[in-house]
Amino acid sequence: MTSSMPTSPHGSAQQKVCHCQTQTDALKPLLSGTGPGSQSHRRRRRVLSKDGRSNVRIEHVSGRGALYLRDPWTTFVDMQWRYKLILFSATFVGTWFTFGLLWYLLALVHGDLLEFEPPANHTLCVMQMQTLTGAFLFSLETQTTIGYGFRCITEECPSAIVLLIIQLLITTAMEIFITGTFLAKVARPKKRGETVRFSQHAVVAYHDGKPCLMIRVANMRKSLLLGCQVTGKLLQPCVSKEGETVRLDQRNVTFSVDTASESPFLILPLTFYHTIDNDSPLRAWAAKGGGWTDPELADFELLVMMSSTVEPTSATCQVRTSYLPDEILWGYEFPPIVSLSPMGKYVADLAYFDKVVKAKTPPLFKESPPSNRQSYNSSSGVEGGDPEKMQLEQSYRERGEERGRVRDSSPFSVRISNV
Repeated sequence: MTSSMPTSPHGSAQQKVCHCQTQTDALKPLLSGTGPGSQSHRRRRRVLSKDGRSNVRIEHVSGRGALYLRDPWTTFVDMQWRYKLILFSATFVGTWFTFGLLWYLLALVHGDLLEFEPPANHTLCVMQMQTLTGAFLFSLETQTTIGYGFRCITEECPSAIVLLIIQLLITTAMEIFITGTFLAKVARPKKRGETVRFSQHAVVAYHDGKPCLMIRVANMRKSLLLGCQVTGKLLQPCVSKEGETVRLDQRNVTFSVDTASESPFLILPLTFYHTIDNDSPLRAWAAKGGGWTDPELADFELLVMMSSTVEPTSATCQVRTSYLPDEILWGYEFPPIVSLSPMGKYVADLAYFDKVVKAKTPPLFKESPPSNRQSYNSSSGVEGGDPEKMQLEQSYRERGEERGRVRDSSPFSVRISNV
């Protein structure tokens, strides 16, 4: 087995070239170097890292702080743990001290402090609270319901009773909010997504007689993932018919698994396939055998996302990765990694998960001329229609003709609305 990269048909000195799409000036080239010595330093920027992290920075947002404060729940949940713990401690200590000052002012107004030398028959609002330190301790004991001991509230001051109710209501709501954000952050399926693994490379080889782009996905936990759906997005620059330059045009890349189920059973590592045909957004790149010699065709990034439901918690989990053109190996395939042990158990050896082997037959793809597809659209009576709908329409028409021959009746056709 080998995991080496395929060699270029023009020699080993030829470098695989790809573009950078992070330039701000549309008139500047997408590559950061033009000299021959800069080819080895060309590095394409990712929109999404291999571990699924976003590489996009948003700048010049007016009123960002106000926007975050309007949604405090998401702000607290997304906050990093070190800042969250600091804010947690500062919030509790701050409320203890704030209400301690209010209790001290109450004692000051009522004349309970020691510097006033209250008479022996003077009834305090709060027993044994005649200093700022005593007021802070009383606020702490009230908020944490530790128990007053000899420091307790009396019936002398109705304002003290009102202040006690206000403190309990505010601090209880605050504790519920902070505790909820802690639980929501701990229960997020982000860590569960780290136990789902994508192959480091995607490969292109024949599958069922058709050239297919393949990726491999494995679940490294025994707990199952329900309703798995793998989707792809192809990001590449393009120029619209109106002449507008779109830096990151998004096109759908459909993936399927070699099973009849739409939601594959990810109990073993599975290989997902994208058939490269005339409707595939990769058709121009595949028509040149990977397009390594054409910088424009090799200027893209393939984002792959898998959405599923975690069985123990019923939380929705999404795992993401991306592939650059030099991470898609043309003419390679994945070797099998599932075997049967002597004990009768299936064993998935993840040591060979990222390994690739040379395909016996190199894939070939020839893109059909656009005129063929246009003539098909005009003959079917649908202009600018969806290719899937047109294929489905054609299959219904063929079925109708076959049934007509069997029943000696006239063939019929079914037309699908394009709305």
